[in-house]
Amino acid sequence: MKYKKIGLVLSLLFFAAATLLAQKAKKEVPESVMNDIYEKIKTPHKYGLALVPVENSKKMDCPTVFRKNGQWYMSYIIFDGRGYETWLAHSTDLLNWKTTGRILSFTDTTDWDSNQKAGYVGLQDPKWGGSYELQKYDNKYWMSYFGGNSTGYEKGLLSINMAYTEKDPAVVHEWSRLPKPVLMSTDSNVQWWDNHTMYKETVLWDKKKSLGHPFIMYYNANGDSVNKKRGAERIGMAFSDDLKTWTRYKNNPLLDHNIGITGDPYLQKIGDVWVMFYFGAFWKDKGGAFNRFACSYDLENWTEWKGDDLIKSSELYDDMFAHKSCVIKWKGVIYHYYCAVNKADQRGIAVATSKDMGKSKLNFIAPPPPKAKKN
Repeated sequence: MKYKKIGLVLSLLFFAAATLLAQKAKKEVPESVMNDIYEKIKTPHKYGLALVPVENSKKMDCPTVFRKNGQWYMSYIIFDGRGYETWLAHSTDLLNWKTTGRILSFTDTTDWDSNQKAGYVGLQDPKWGGSYELQKYDNKYWMSYFGGNSTGYEKGLLSINMAYTEKDPAVVHEWSRLPKPVLMSTDSNVQWWDNHTMYKETVLWDKKKSLGHPFIMYYNANGDSVNKKRGAERIGMAFSDDLKTWTRYKNNPLLDHNIGITGDPYLQKIGDVWVMFYFGAFWKDKGGAFNRFACSYDLENWTEWKGDDLIKSSELYDDMFAHKSCVIKWKGVIYHYYCAVNKADQRGIAVATSKDMGKSKLNFIAPPPPKAKKN
């Protein structure tokens, strides 16, 4: 009897240890899998600029590419000195793009978001090599955005909200907006890491409700537990059941480098692995700005890639910054769109590919003359 009890205890201990190992394995993506993902998503061939502003007073940023009616569309944002507006472009081949118009515009009113509306289309099919269509919820297409009423480059109180439309998202028109922000740095339940400024978001429709809710918003924000004005940017998430009311994840942030920027999350699912593309900037051990990725099995625990950057500065058109990802796979070719900034501070959308697709003939317009130095 004594040996049976000892055997039972050993069996229970073995089972407990196996369970812990399985839980740990689920939370961590093995190095071999990370290497395999990198090989699947890398884009060593820089095609060049895909869209550029028509004036030096405008700066183009944050591409999000989707498919509709057998054609390709890109939402992106323009800063013109006053603030951000959201625009739409069209392409038939993913390389050559033409701007078609604005979809979130300035409003000369007392609106809380009158001078800032930086939008990102949401609820996209997340399957790697999938349809890249935008999905409808409540008979509407949805777009998240961060906005505010201060003028200038990311000035004042910036908060996150949702916009929507029942019309075709491929046709230029002004999207409607919920009347007030869904997440603010002044909320009573704000967390230490997002208590200063809110930035870019990606809204995912997880129909399996892996984390208990159908909608997950990944977003980056600035904050600090001691002095919120000196905080770094980090990535966290929030949940919703209806896209209108959002609850912060209790264990935020998800990605944190303690200094500089970790931002602009964009998600795809490759097999059973979720891939979060994001950019880093001004880290302790890495200067400049660069695109990287992290992987997860459960949308909650993320393993960061430790190898080479996916995108970094290397050309005249991106020799200041190369950052902010939107990555898709179509007909066997990977297209990695990113924001390219040169040393003249001209800002446009560039693309790198997994296959050599030639070189873009598009260039920035002549840069503005350098400012005269004061004596």
